[in-house]
Amino acid sequence: MFGLLRKLWLLIRREKFHSDLSEEIDFHREQTERRLQEEGMSPDSAHYAAIRRLGNEARVKEKSHDVVGFQFETALQDFRYALRQLRKNPAFAVVAILVLTLGTSASIAIFAFVDAALVKPLPYSNPARLVDVAESHALISRSNLSRLDFLDWRSLNTVFSAIDAYTGSGYLLRGTSGSEVVYGGRVTSGFFNTLGVTPLLGRTFYPGEDASNAPPVVVLAYSTWQKRFGARTEVIGQTVSLSDVAYTIIGVLPRGFEFAPQGQAEFWTPLQPSPGCESRRSCHNLYGVARLKDGVSLASALAEMRLIAADLERQYPDSNREQSASLQPLSELIVGEIRPILLTLLAAALVLLMIAAVNVASLLLVRSESRRREMAVRGALGASRARLIRQFVTEALVLVISQLIFGLIAAYLSMQLLMKLIPPDKALRMPYLQAAGINSHVLLFAAAIGCLSAVLFSVTPMLRLPLREIRDGLSEAGRGSIGTVWRRLGSNLVVVELSLAMMLLVGAGLLGKSLYRLLHVDLGFEPDHLATLRVAGPDADYRKPEQAVALGREVLDRVSALPGVKSVAITTILPVSFNGNTVWVKFLDRPFHGEHNEVNQRIVSSGYFTTLETQLLRGRYFSDAADASKPSVVLINQAMATQYFPGEDPVGRKFVYQSFDTQPREIIGVVGDIKDGQLDSQVWPTIYLPFNQDPDAHFSLVVRTSQSEESILPSLAATVHAIDPAIATRDEATMTGRINDSQSAYLHRSSAVLVAGFAALALLLGVVGLYGVIAYSVSQRTREIGVRMALGAERGSVYRLILNEASRLTVMGIVAGIVFSLMATSLIGKLLFSVRSWDVATLVSVAAVLASAALLASFVPARRAASVNPVEALRTE
Repeated sequence: MFGLLRKLWLLIRREKFHSDLSEEIDFHREQTERRLQEEGMSPDSAHYAAIRRLGNEARVKEKSHDVVGFQFETALQDFRYALRQLRKNPAFAVVAILVLTLGTSASIAIFAFVDAALVKPLPYSNPARLVDVAESHALISRSNLSRLDFLDWRSLNTVFSAIDAYTGSGYLLRGTSGSEVVYGGRVTSGFFNTLGVTPLLGRTFYPGEDASNAPPVVVLAYSTWQKRFGARTEVIGQTVSLSDVAYTIIGVLPRGFEFAPQGQAEFWTPLQPSPGCESRRSCHNLYGVARLKDGVSLASALAEMRLIAADLERQYPDSNREQSASLQPLSELIVGEIRPILLTLLAAALVLLMIAAVNVASLLLVRSESRRREMAVRGALGASRARLIRQFVTEALVLVISQLIFGLIAAYLSMQLLMKLIPPDKALRMPYLQAAGINSHVLLFAAAIGCLSAVLFSVTPMLRLPLREIRDGLSEAGRGSIGTVWRRLGSNLVVVELSLAMMLLVGAGLLGKSLYRLLHVDLGFEPDHLATLRVAGPDADYRKPEQAVALGREVLDRVSALPGVKSVAITTILPVSFNGNTVWVKFLDRPFHGEHNEVNQRIVSSGYFTTLETQLLRGRYFSDAADASKPSVVLINQAMATQYFPGEDPVGRKFVYQSFDTQPREIIGVVGDIKDGQLDSQVWPTIYLPFNQDPDAHFSLVVRTSQSEESILPSLAATVHAIDPAIATRDEATMTGRINDSQSAYLHRSSAVLVAGFAALALLLGVVGLYGVIAYSVSQRTREIGVRMALGAERGSVYRLILNEASRLTVMGIVAGIVFSLMATSLIGKLLFSVRSWDVATLVSVAAVLASAALLASFVPARRAASVNPVEALRTE
């Protein structure tokens, strides 16, 4: 602090200091001049000798400033001079700041999302000790828990301080305008305590409130409290009807609470055992979350849970055969899917930033060449090398400050835009991205970018400051080598730019090709002109099977009568949703040794396959007459026929469910494979049951239209509500829209589009950099070209001279880029679908695009070179 005050005081008194310093210098010169005259020199000779002995007066004053402490003043002078330099060169300033803003904003924006998803800890107490708990077997590495297995795991383990279970649920919420489906979470009583969540109002669940005889209570999400209950504090103790059951509101969760595996659950209720499924050990519908005890590692916990699972397998071989345990950090469950995408985007953004920085470094090299005479004059007038370097550092800092200011502004706007582009249903699965913003982590990242940029932009022009060259800068002697040296440096930078651009282009090409193949995967049905709608009938009115069947038939009849409808069908799970809702089957005509023959189960109406236009491969379809009074029949898909009946005809074969419902079911036909899971998933063996034999009041409609499917969506919901206003509908969508907006398609599309955007900017910057090198080379070789043409060189040879130089740089950049691409693309293998990281067609195509763009950019300076007038060139030189 004292040193700063001293400098400010000296700065205020600088005029007095300048005056005293000039008087002191004059005094020393006069004394030296008088002494020389006394030694016999003439007055004129003594005067000039005294000046020579004193040295350069400007340098003496500068050293005196440094000694006394006027660095702050000279820094201000350098800063003002740097600003004048940018004002004198507006084209350079605008281009440099714009290029740096593009690279910086992209990097900062993507890092903000990386920080929100991967760096920040989960919003729970000591989140590093939280783990996801699930079962596993050969078909699924992470599968649901059964309630009875969970209870045994909780009582037998010694590695968790707490373990709780959760599952999703949908409730019908009745309102004045009808019923609507709301999402909820069913959790065991200790769930919120295990996470370490304190409610904003009221309380969470007491132990025992998840028992079957406990009164129904509910905890509200903060958004639900705000939106549906007006943020009233007296809501505690009131009741809300969910699926015709009165729940007492006991608490409101804090505003920042989120649990991504359950999406945006509005209502949280205790996980009271439901009749039927959850009473069987073979029914798997839960997931677990646990907190590790202090000192217990994840590996040791997994080892113990696998031992417990093995003991349960021995005790219950029918239901637990080949069932093991799966543990992973809770953070891995929440962000594991998006981690490779975010890291890929961050790497792409940083590569773009590197290209932008190299591009600006090339511009600084050009400026340093044009300022050689200026530097030489300043050196001749007494400026030391350190003084010149300090000027370059100041100019770099001015550039970097502009880069960071505009980069942060553009990054903030980019983040707002990217958040708006995330569909609401996808945002529910990634709530942590809502926290992305300009925070301390992001500012530190931006500062690191600024420091590295400042070093690069300072060092680049310093390379042109050897003392000998400064002296040569006042003469024409060193001119011949200037262009050669610059071309060598500039060419190396261009090769770096082109190779990095090649790497980004290859990545974008692979991701784009992967997305294309993903969206054109064989679905097993025709998605065009298909509309879909989810329907939920109140359990109180449609709980009985005959009531659900009557509802389904009424809906089919009403919707079929709509104009433009060609056919309509019912399914419990729409295609391209998920693989799951499985059952274990046991074939009656072959030995059974307890193995788990696990298959997807779908309940569909008789017109389902004709509506989807799925091929019947063998046997027959259901008839609408197949109801509960008829023998149970099923259709199976080709995957099941291939896996369980290789080389056999499955039609006529029978099976039963392994652990319940021993009624035989006869296979009456085989249909083509329908993509039930995500686009990038495998087709699982699947059985299809007739809706009239296994009805459910919660189902989805699939409607094939002869007109635009979008136009019929509003009338579908209105038609269903006309049957019964208490019926809820949701998720009106076209099948094509569902496919394009599916989770796998969205993630692949997001990464492909963003990387392609970065690659396009990289290509532009790389080509511009090449153009700058070639154009400057032409300007430096004007005399050489003029001499060549004066000696008889044809224009074609001049074209070849320039284009050969451009081709050499382009080929070097492409070759280096291919090497870098092969190294980098192996890291994005998880994002590729049916495409190899070394896809030859993509490498060749990208190389051709880059080469064409580079040669096109080189044609303009080549044409300018070929148009040189030899006489004018020689006269100018």
